[in-house]
Amino acid sequence: GARAALAKMAAEAAGPAGPGSGGGTGLTDLPGELLELILCCDVLGAADIGRVSCTCRRLREACQPRGKVWRERFRLRWPSLLKYYSHSDSVSWLEEYKARHNAGLEAQRIVASFSKRFFSEHVPCDGFSDIETLGCPSHFFEDELMCILNMEGRKGLTWKYYAKKILYFLRQQNILKNLKEYLQRPTERQSFLEGAVLIDQYCNPLSDICLKSVQAQVDDITDKVRKVLRTKNPRHPSLASKAGEVLIPEVELQRQVLDAMNCVLYEQLKYKGNELDYYNSLNSYIHQVLIRRTGIPISLSVLYLTIARQLGVKLEPVNFPSHFLLRWCQGKEGSTDIFDYTYIDAFGKGKQLTVKECEYLIGHHVTEEFYGVVTSKEVLQRMVGNLLNLGKRESTDQSYQLLRDSLDLYLAMYPDNVQHLMLQARLYFHLGIWPEKVLDILQHIQALDPSQHGAVGYLVQHTLEHIERRKEELGPEVKHRSDEKHKEVCFSIGLIMKHKRYGYNCVIYGWDPACMMGHEWIRNMNVHSLPHGPHQPFYNVLVEDGSCRYAAQENLEYNSEPREIPHPDIGRYFSEFTGLHYLANTELEIRYPEDLELTRATVQKIYSSGKE
Repeated sequence: GARAALAKMAAEAAGPAGPGSGGGTGLTDLPGELLELILCCDVLGAADIGRVSCTCRRLREACQPRGKVWRERFRLRWPSLLKYYSHSDSVSWLEEYKARHNAGLEAQRIVASFSKRFFSEHVPCDGFSDIETLGCPSHFFEDELMCILNMEGRKGLTWKYYAKKILYFLRQQNILKNLKEYLQRPTERQSFLEGAVLIDQYCNPLSDICLKSVQAQVDDITDKVRKVLRTKNPRHPSLASKAGEVLIPEVELQRQVLDAMNCVLYEQLKYKGNELDYYNSLNSYIHQVLIRRTGIPISLSVLYLTIARQLGVKLEPVNFPSHFLLRWCQGKEGSTDIFDYTYIDAFGKGKQLTVKECEYLIGHHVTEEFYGVVTSKEVLQRMVGNLLNLGKRESTDQSYQLLRDSLDLYLAMYPDNVQHLMLQARLYFHLGIWPEKVLDILQHIQALDPSQHGAVGYLVQHTLEHIERRKEELGPEVKHRSDEKHKEVCFSIGLIMKHKRYGYNCVIYGWDPACMMGHEWIRNMNVHSLPHGPHQPFYNVLVEDGSCRYAAQENLEYNSEPREIPHPDIGRYFSEFTGLHYLANTELEIRYPEDLELTRATVQKIYSSGKE
């Protein structure tokens, strides 16, 4: 109604509508502010504004490219993008609208192409090359990817899957660039908090983490400490100076700050070391430490020393083994005597320790070098080292994403570390991804350390074989249910199943008429103990715990309560969840062209209550 009425007014606007014309009041007769208000109405689209501006000079001027009308059109369409502009900017909003619209079309084209190009393999390193050379602003491209990810929950799964991969890549590239810039700065300009945020961002590129918001949360804690400090000492110098502006020389005044910090952090806000779930990666991410109010020694130490510094107390990170500590100088500034310092355990509620008590903490004597100060780069190295160790432990994550991310970070800091380069090459080789990159890494290792030629030669040979095998692949293998050799296959692609023995929920994304695994796998999985052994159909299934499994037909049954399967690869194979089953995407349907019909018939038969 409203849109039609406005469009009609716009159409009539070019005709005579003024006094003496015999007609009523048209748009062009309205005062400028009222006209602008109407044209900014959210029922009008960009095409409507374009048509209106073509009718006459008055309306063309009202819809001028730099004016309020096109700015409002841009805001209504893409509200999250306004943060990239300031009110003082002279912007052609019409041109920005066109650029964002075109970036959206380009993003959709690229996302749509990924499924066909990379269905059979991991997206290769050079798979993102056409994205890196985009002509449009990267934040426009990213915004369209976010629009895809925010599409209605159960649809567009394949688009979401590849949009997520592309966004992951783009953000990590940008964060890596920021990290390298950070590492180039003089040490005094390398904030420990910023370094921790960069690591957090790289490992969680799809989360909304920024230094500004993390700093704001730290500032909020600092303000709470000031309030406590004010009740203890209303004339304390930390209350008068701006955050981090002045260092307090008097030890007693410093002690008052630390006491107030301990009161706020550990008594009021209940921060604590996470002893029960120490090896959870969330303990290493600074934004999660602030949300969950728990962490490991190094992440809590970064928070602690940042707050102390903002209140004028200089604390320094210490390279203590197994348990990260801070030190607080009680003697002459810059003293090299380890007994001139008190050591602070942020993991242990800010407890202040002597040298001897530090040794009790870990249960053995250590030499003086471990009480020395470490640089911000060394703090980051230790944080990344923790994540590397966690990544090696995470056997349930079949993509080893944490291990891959932490290796990237480590090698950004130490690009010539042979041990970690070799680990990266072995990891990619094990996962069967990026063989060309594996060869580049191996070549780099050989140049750095010729003594590695044995291990390098073995990996080079097998990687070249992998590349050759990939070249020989003729195209997708198509499996027709109507084929006589497939007559025993009972289940079809997209059905939600339950494992009879292990009880897990899963969805079928592939099948074989008999077990196609090697003898060793068959022996290890005790397949011969099954009544039908390996001579029965086997199914590739995505399991709700994030794993991919190969299940015998006799072990699967229809799921009486079909549900979504929260598996990271679901969008690689399926385009939509209907509520009762998954719809294969184009690439999977090419490989199993006759399954959809059976899946629909099965769903109709099993779940005939009319849910679908």
